[in-house]
Amino acid sequence: MFKNLDLNAMMQQLQEGMKQTSDKTYTASSGGGMVEVSVNSDFEVIDMNIDDSLLDDKSSLQILLMAAINDAIKMAVEDKKSQAMNMFSNLSGQ
Repeated sequence: MFKNLDLNAMMQQLQEGMKQTSDKTYTASSGGGMVEVSVNSDFEVIDMNIDDSLLDDKSSLQILLMAAINDAIKMAVEDKKSQAMNMFSNLSGQ
């Protein structure tokens, strides 16, 4: 079952795949683009743009921020899942 298993090649592929996902940015918007949030692959908010018209409406701003942040994080999570599935399918195909 493991006769032709090259652990060095597997580790190299995993490291390359991890590096590819670590350089990504995921951006989501809400309120028709009034709020835009970007997160990195570590799920850290790295950028945010807020339309000036929202600065006087705290409750709307909070709702739109939560929506944009959650959407950006979901994008990052889904991409990481997809990358992991691709890496493992590539490894099993060797």
